[in-house]
Amino acid sequence: MLPYQSLIVIEPNINVPIYRQIAGKLVALIQSGKIIPGAYLPGTREMAAITKVHRNTVINAYNELVFQGWAEAIPKKGYQIISELPVLKPRSYHPEVNFSNAPGADDIYFDRSLEHYYPGALSTVPKIIINDGFPDIDTVPFEEIMREYRNIMRAGTLKHMMSEHYDGGTPNLKNSACHFLNQTRGLHISPENIMITKGAQMAIYLASAILLKPGDHVVTCDPNYFMADEIFRRKGAIIHRVPEEHEGMDIQQLEDILKRVPVKLLYIIPHHHHPTTVTMSANRRMQLLNLVEKYQLWIIEDDYDYDFHYQNSPILPLASADHSGRIIYVGSFTKLLGPSFRMGYLIGGKALIKQANSYMRLIDLRGDSIMECALASLIDNGELSRHINRAKKLYSKRCDDAATLISNKLTHALAFHKPQGGMALWLKFKPEFPLNQVMDKAVQQGLYLAGSAYFQAEYKEVNGIRFGFASLTEAELTQAVDILEKIVRR
Repeated sequence: MLPYQSLIVIEPNINVPIYRQIAGKLVALIQSGKIIPGAYLPGTREMAAITKVHRNTVINAYNELVFQGWAEAIPKKGYQIISELPVLKPRSYHPEVNFSNAPGADDIYFDRSLEHYYPGALSTVPKIIINDGFPDIDTVPFEEIMREYRNIMRAGTLKHMMSEHYDGGTPNLKNSACHFLNQTRGLHISPENIMITKGAQMAIYLASAILLKPGDHVVTCDPNYFMADEIFRRKGAIIHRVPEEHEGMDIQQLEDILKRVPVKLLYIIPHHHHPTTVTMSANRRMQLLNLVEKYQLWIIEDDYDYDFHYQNSPILPLASADHSGRIIYVGSFTKLLGPSFRMGYLIGGKALIKQANSYMRLIDLRGDSIMECALASLIDNGELSRHINRAKKLYSKRCDDAATLISNKLTHALAFHKPQGGMALWLKFKPEFPLNQVMDKAVQQGLYLAGSAYFQAEYKEVNGIRFGFASLTEAELTQAVDILEKIVRR
């Protein structure tokens, strides 16, 4: 409700009846857009208490509004501002948005480099959406999550939880996550080495904010996860590219760069590289670890979907080996549960984690404590591991199905390799099939290709897109590939 006590101030010394003063001020509020068409006025008793006048005075004021055509009396409901306001008034009384763009704001304040063009986006409501590689929301154990929420609410610990000091995550989740990561990834960490973030993206940003200064040199793969690229550019870093090959990053080219320039940071996704889905071979991982020691290199290892590996056991992260604390390990529970469950982690030395906590408080004073405790319970009771095993079987089959369909129908138009794991395929269209045109035509036929698309700016010649299969049923996969086949038909 509007603060009528300050908006309607009675002036006892002027020769205007009080009811007309109230009516006049209400009309002014309607004219200014503060009271919008269709809104109900406060009840007569409530308004009398607010303005400190007799209720009959308020009734007379409201009736004056009715007489002038501003309001109508609705039986058993009260007085409502009419939806179609009088056309004889000098202006429209439907309020305009107060937050219009300031003159020159587009040129002065906003950086267009963060805007990415997605052909066909939002032009229609698509029948099928091919995402970047997200889990199937239908597989998420919602009942178990809600059960843990209810348990937390009933336990009587909520008040204590909300008032306790938040130090990069709730103690429950930090302890549970350490146990889970030590068991599944061969890490050797304690709660002092981990902080909980709103997804892996926040973790990448925090690590970069700590390590990088303007002019620092950063090495990434080519192509690379472009949201990480944007972070490095924002920090003023100079980015060097190393080709991503079928065994991962070209280590020889990396060392050539290390010999020439003082590289501060290497950002790498050795497991299911984004966007190409390549998994780095064990041999190249060993070579890379040798370079870390030789050149005292910092690494951000982004391991966003480690748990979904199908062909064999996943190779342990770089961070599981001896690296003298120079690897910052980033991961996400979001890829296990769904995009709306924003829960990731940043792992590093104790001093680095302490600094990261200080940075995070500038943008997020505390995380989602209830969700963190619920997730901790899912880890502790084994439900998260059971969910991973169920999902892995489903996604493995969908990976096979997607690869078979595309091999049978689209290889004349694109190239791809079936990945060892993950939730997406990397499709590189041939030059005669420009990706932006394929995306435009697809959305016209009800297929929205929403995966990370590489066909603009420095990636103009890549002409590739991530094709997320994990969240698609067999029928949806078939329909999506059929639509693409029609678009690229020879």
